[in-house]
Order: sequence, then structure tokens, then C-alpha cells
Amino acid sequence: MTEGIPPGLKLIVITSRQLAVDEFVDSVSLPSLDGYLGILPGHRHLLLAVGRGFLTYKKGESERKFSVQGGYAKIHPERVHVFTELSEDETQLTE
Repeated sequence: MTEGIPPGLKLIVITSRQLAVDEFVDSVSLPSLDGYLGILPGHRHLLLAVGRGFLTYKKGESERKFSVQGGYAKIHPERVHVFTELSEDETQLTE
């Protein structure tokens, strides 16, 4: 493992109705206004406008994704905070 790079990411996804995700994950993919952005541990600091599309995250062998429609994300080397609205029923997160 490279020194100084965290082993994973703390992903927090907040909507106007609930805390949708609060997990340690291996990677995150977010839709931005200019296309998709892949985020791995150690990513540089970034403030991102979230577009419409699928937020996907991987943890081990499992992958979860759900449809989002706008918002913003604060990205740090060891964590990702996403403030968004889900496009579908918020109880229907897919695996």
C-alpha cells in the first residue's frame, strides 16, 4: 500500500429526506455536469456539481448504485460527502 493514501473512503450521501448512505467504501463514481468522475482513496480535494445520472459505489465484491438528480459533492482524500436528491423512491437503492 502506498504511504499516505487511506485504505478506503467514508461515503456520506444526504438527501432532503434522509441520510441515504453512511459507509466505508473502496471507490465512488459520480455524475458531474461534464461527465462521470471516478473517486479512489487519496483523491485531491474537490467541490463538484453533481448532474443527473447514477451514483455508484463499490465495497469489496459488491456494487450499489442509484439514480441522482443534481446537487453537489465535497471530495477529500479520505471521504466523500454528497448532497443530492434521488431520482427514484429513496427506499429503492439497488445492488
